[in-house]
Amino acid sequence: MKDQRQAMLLGLATVLLWSTAATAFKVSLAYLSPIALMFWASSFSILVLVGWQAWQGQLRASLTPGRRGMLLSIGFGLINPCLYYLLLFGAYDRLPAQEAMAINYTWALTLTYLAVPLLGHRLHLSDGIAGLVCYGGVFVIATRGDVLSFQLSDGAGVALALLSTLAWALYWIFNTRDTREPVAGLLLNFLFAWPLLLLLALYEGWQWPSWQGMAGAAWVGAFEMGIAFVLWLLAMKKATNTSRLSNLIFLSPPLSLVFVAVIVGEVIRPSTVVGLVMVVAGLYLQQRYRSQDAQ
Repeated sequence: MKDQRQAMLLGLATVLLWSTAATAFKVSLAYLSPIALMFWASSFSILVLVGWQAWQGQLRASLTPGRRGMLLSIGFGLINPCLYYLLLFGAYDRLPAQEAMAINYTWALTLTYLAVPLLGHRLHLSDGIAGLVCYGGVFVIATRGDVLSFQLSDGAGVALALLSTLAWALYWIFNTRDTREPVAGLLLNFLFAWPLLLLLALYEGWQWPSWQGMAGAAWVGAFEMGIAFVLWLLAMKKATNTSRLSNLIFLSPPLSLVFVAVIVGEVIRPSTVVGLVMVVAGLYLQQRYRSQDAQ
């Protein structure tokens, strides 16, 4: 049954979990390599998704996808979790959490731009303005406020963060053609990607993580990769006004900065705040004008 109040509560819970992601990534990467974190977090995510599907009585159906479902799972699994999290964790490994997090939020704009050639969508003036504002914010963050120097604080880290937005946007564009039940599809993506993740972990040099690394990977896999996805789907199903629900996403960036400052101990740079405000403002303007066009 539709229930906007329940949808908003589920949405707030999801946003709270998303807001811990940057902190969890950075803390975990102090004990694990990006590949090791990707492997262990994906393993915990699989356990959570299997448990959810079993509780829903849909596990057997989820694990019998048919030939087309298997092929889709292999393809999607190569993007998410493999490519996306390899790029994202690589960015967090090189950049302060505040910078990697802020740049990663531009994925929604990347999605809009890629939808033009791949899905035949039209580009609006608001999309262009949003791009100038958002990527202007990225430049402020990447130069740590010294914009006239045109010198990036860590070019490779910034490139990895931007490439992760490309991978994530491609994943969601391809998902528009995916008719599988969303949670079942995500579970299969992770299951079919798991052997490759294991091979990468073995190739890198197998080491059992410390309890701190394991705890971090468990949080990332269970909550950021698994439970948050399920909660957001439930919120969308309950919502009578998806626009109000979607606006909750804008609470995540400032909450993320609070967690990064308090738990990770990073001193939040003024350039990060300015750049993040520009990124969020650009995304908000784009969403607002697109909503008006749709009415």
